[in-house]
Amino acid sequence: MKAFVMAAGIGTRLRPLTYHIPKPLVPIVNIPVIGHLMRNLSAHGINKIIANLHYYPNMITSYLNEGKRWDLEIKYSYEKNLLGTAGGVKLQEKFFNDTFVVTSADGLSDINFTKLVKYHKTKKAIATIALKSIEMKLEYGIVETDKKFKIKNFVEKPLWGDIFSDYVNTGIYVFEPEIFKYIPKGTVYDFGKQLLPKLVEKGLPVYGYLMDEYWCDVGNLQEYKRAQHDCLDGKVKVVINGEQISPNVWVDKNVKIPKSLKIDPPIVIGREVKIGKKCCIGNYSVIGSMSEIGNSVKINDSILWPKVKVKSKVNLNSCVIGYSAVVSESITMFEGAVLNIKA
Repeated sequence: MKAFVMAAGIGTRLRPLTYHIPKPLVPIVNIPVIGHLMRNLSAHGINKIIANLHYYPNMITSYLNEGKRWDLEIKYSYEKNLLGTAGGVKLQEKFFNDTFVVTSADGLSDINFTKLVKYHKTKKAIATIALKSIEMKLEYGIVETDKKFKIKNFVEKPLWGDIFSDYVNTGIYVFEPEIFKYIPKGTVYDFGKQLLPKLVEKGLPVYGYLMDEYWCDVGNLQEYKRAQHDCLDGKVKVVINGEQISPNVWVDKNVKIPKSLKIDPPIVIGREVKIGKKCCIGNYSVIGSMSEIGNSVKINDSILWPKVKVKSKVNLNSCVIGYSAVVSESITMFEGAVLNIKA
């Protein structure tokens, strides 16, 4: 089966972390979020992929390559000027000659694509949207359905007074090639704002699939941190690289754990991390690969991306430290602090 992976976004809400990296490569428990997606697609037999690119495209192609590590065949569609979610798929119309999946590359989910596609075919739908019931709805498109989950209405990023439903659009879809008749060629066109409302208006079979699996948009720093917590709490089915040396403590290859290290799980330590003496790594901390931790360092509820250097006597509490950043000696960074420099 085939899929279109939307990987062209800029990720403005995750800045400053995404100033020098595309949002699909933001690491979740030391694996880029798009890596978790590729593993899930492969697990459900969706093995022919086109990913659209725009922002730092070479970084994405360098990570994904041809997809062999996931037993996938990945090709790319570069958009010099963004054409919107539907407009980007329209460029690859000839590739999609049967039922196909479209999914965002920057959301974390363990959705069962097999069940989703089966539901779509059972409903004989032209389009099916994976929906999630959540409390905070203002940042997402909300969807109203009838009792049989046929879509009745859409509102993209509503005001409080516009909210009529608990169901939000996750950016995960199943489509029939027939949709291409309704997408204009060579122009900016969006699924949520234009295509799907048009299909509903025409009375075509557009359905919602209410997913009970995990989904997180990873759209801002708060949600990004929540996704890390949820992975460590086992709320989402993801792979965490490394050996689980004790309950909820994952350590990757070529890491020496000093006897003086104090650990409060759950934590993840990436490959080739160097840790000094008398350090303490507290719960919900993720240490990126090839990072260096000095002596007498305290890290709690913090995310360090790869190649970070933390000098001695530093105290990090609920921070996010970007690629290759250096944290100076004897300083304290408090909750919500983000440090990012160009890698």
